[in-house]
Amino acid sequence: MPKKINRKPDKEGSDKTIKLEMLLLVSCITLFIGFLGGVVFSAYKTTKSPAIKQVSQMSGGFSEQENAVSMLEAVTEKSPENADSWINLGNACFDSGLYTKAIDAYNKALALSPGNADVLTDLGVMYRRSGQPEKAVESFGKAIEINPKHEIARFNQGIVYIHDLKDQNAAIKAWEGLLKINPLAMAPNGQSVDELIKHYKEHE
Repeated sequence: MPKKINRKPDKEGSDKTIKLEMLLLVSCITLFIGFLGGVVFSAYKTTKSPAIKQVSQMSGGFSEQENAVSMLEAVTEKSPENADSWINLGNACFDSGLYTKAIDAYNKALALSPGNADVLTDLGVMYRRSGQPEKAVESFGKAIEINPKHEIARFNQGIVYIHDLKDQNAAIKAWEGLLKINPLAMAPNGQSVDELIKHYKEHE
């Protein structure tokens, strides 16, 4: 059964860039049903830390996300050399729509621990949502260099090319690279990636 790319979509007419959060859960559930074909937007996101869960229980008038961000900012102040703390802060800011803060946190994590394809992919989504598509595709490209089988990075790179940079050829190339890794890859809306490529080729 084809594995569906069921990631948290980005906002706008291209609500298809995928963040890495729900995938692990989706993968596990689908594995019980029948094997999720290798997909994509499946298991890479750093899971929420115990600190975030604790913050969720201390809501004193603030939303859980706001509490999580505040707590994790305090954690990074105390442990600025801990890459995982910056990743957790970046994830909380990602979920809260705090794009600039997320970008800063992810970059600090990468400075401490370079070569994390998952963080680079989330960073790419944040660059895209903050109106920096060139930096987004660059970040996705770095993730692919580190992990050529990173399906989420390849799919999202195509989304930014097609919707933001209006470069159809580059988008098709990115998705064709994805199909080489997973011929059954599917977009979040249930459309197979090969059908997506066919659609754009027919409407050149």
